[in-house]
Amino acid sequence: MNRSDFGSKIRGGMLSEEMVSFFGPDGNLSMSEDFEFRPEQQEMARHVSDALTSSSSLIVEAGTGVGKSLAYLAPAVRFALENDRKAVISTHTINLQEQLVDKDLPLLAQLIENGFSVVLMKGRSNYLCPRRLKTALSHGPDLFDINDLDELDAIRDWAEDTHDGTLSDMDFEPSMRVWSQVCSESHICTPRTCGNDELCFYQSTRKQALMADVVVVNHTLLFTIIEANDGSDDLGEGFVFPEDFLIIDEAHTLENVAAKQLGLRVSRSGIRFDLNRLYDMKRKKGMFHAIRFADGAHCVAQLNDEVNDFFAAIESVCKFSPWGNDCRIRVSGVVENSLTEHFLELEKHISVAAEKVTNDSNRNEILDLGRRLKGWRISINEFLEQSLDEHVYWVEKSKGSADNIVLNSAPIDVSGELNDLFFKKDNACVLTSATLSVGENKEPIGYFKNRIGAESVDSVRIGSPFDYEKQMRIYLVKRIKDPRAEGYESDLIYWIEHFVEKSKGRAFVLFTSYNLMNSVALKIEERIQSMGYKLLVQGRKMPRNKLLNAFRRDPSSVLFGTDSFWAGVDVPGEALSNVIVTRIPFAVPDHPLTASRLEAIEERGGNPFLEYTVPEAILKLRQGVGRLIRSSSDQGIVVILDNRILLKQYGKAFIRALPNAPVEIIEN
Repeated sequence: MNRSDFGSKIRGGMLSEEMVSFFGPDGNLSMSEDFEFRPEQQEMARHVSDALTSSSSLIVEAGTGVGKSLAYLAPAVRFALENDRKAVISTHTINLQEQLVDKDLPLLAQLIENGFSVVLMKGRSNYLCPRRLKTALSHGPDLFDINDLDELDAIRDWAEDTHDGTLSDMDFEPSMRVWSQVCSESHICTPRTCGNDELCFYQSTRKQALMADVVVVNHTLLFTIIEANDGSDDLGEGFVFPEDFLIIDEAHTLENVAAKQLGLRVSRSGIRFDLNRLYDMKRKKGMFHAIRFADGAHCVAQLNDEVNDFFAAIESVCKFSPWGNDCRIRVSGVVENSLTEHFLELEKHISVAAEKVTNDSNRNEILDLGRRLKGWRISINEFLEQSLDEHVYWVEKSKGSADNIVLNSAPIDVSGELNDLFFKKDNACVLTSATLSVGENKEPIGYFKNRIGAESVDSVRIGSPFDYEKQMRIYLVKRIKDPRAEGYESDLIYWIEHFVEKSKGRAFVLFTSYNLMNSVALKIEERIQSMGYKLLVQGRKMPRNKLLNAFRRDPSSVLFGTDSFWAGVDVPGEALSNVIVTRIPFAVPDHPLTASRLEAIEERGGNPFLEYTVPEAILKLRQGVGRLIRSSSDQGIVVILDNRILLKQYGKAFIRALPNAPVEIIEN
């Protein structure tokens, strides 16, 4: 049933034809403010339309400036309305989610006669549960100290006026200790307990999502929901909802997100946190204190001691790598499992406590903590036994806290799992990103397709509409020491100063190492300031978004950033006119997950460096370089301060992956 249409100019006919008209020079989109006809956008919309109508999967690399968000949203919305199906849009970054929900989808809604409904779904723990808030307030002195009680009162006041009941709507950041007692939890905030409560923000959002035409999620939540739905009888052919279809933007992140979500992570701090929610020995607070259950409190104290001893034993057998704070565990039973017996004993006390209390809310809180602790126990057993097939196991010493030790595992190869999840259904799954290809060979997207199990999926590359020959100039510095050689840092400082002066500030300087970035920043800051520019450095107690806003506001600023600034950053206009890449972004080879992937390639007779290390670095370099030109009026320079791009044979692959812009090699 056709519930809506885009207007007379695209009424009827095949979806692809409608989209060609819609995105044409005289189509409905032309009526929107700041419209610019882009044949590339029109082409992408046509390809997406064909995939949706044929219930097939598709991979689209859409260069910067194509306008890929609208190119998939318009056919997705049209198809959803025409067929009474739900479009699920998954992104990696919050920035893109906000763009879709606050800009692109409202624009489309203005162009559709009867409109459509959109719901942004966040992870459950982002939502306040009013029922849990009421329970926490009733037990306040038993659960919280004075400062926490003040924070709880602030949350209560905020709850009366909040728009959506999520953390992003708060003008303060609550402590995890307090928020964990009032946020939505899967076994406490349920359709049975909270479903009829119109004030329950999560349940309300859930109901809206079930009825919505478009649901926006992030990749992490996507995997969480799919995992929760595993084995469901009523999911039909859907991915998240019955009979839905899926569009994955920022698809270049999919493999690593999947590896993280399909593995396990057990932290000493996480276990302590849950135990303290039952009973905090130092503060004399917690659920066992609230119900006056001394035996349970004593058991918690014992387990806390055992947890400390267990993780100390883990730490003692680890030799952490010089590149990071991680140690790969190659054998099972690396330490004795001293925790299972104590966990089981506590689980018995939790059952007794649940029977002891008459209040349903208290019982649910205690039982939920029991489930969480059981999950920790099972995960610890899996780690020590290394029971997960084709997984790599490692221990991480958290950089944020020397006291925290984390047990990790991840599948070495996620391609089979992703193939089963996304490409074996008789349903459309469209993946897109600006950076998926690594060369100009017969199948430039082949590397990405292989990594995610999409070898049989059709793919298309759509180039950028930007005129890189006129808008960009690339400098490759040959006259600089090898990044691995003594004296490289001094050379690096010289050339950063040189090119910052050339662009009059307005520069991103992208590093691959926090240590190198901070070292250079300390040595160069005074000189940068004397040149009349302000130096902004990632990690100096300023959140990422505030750092970017400060950079945008000050046209004379220079921003030093590492990993998160290589991608997902959009600074159009004159504020950014220079992107300096300090090193080719090769992944650290001895990180356990990276090392295991390299070993797997070597074991089958391949070349790990050329088959994995180089393609991954090419993709990241393309993402970094892509920060520069974000609109048709942008102009600027890209500088690469790693002479290996000119001196090594593999460097040619990196040069071929750069935009088609004039290149100047600095030799002297």
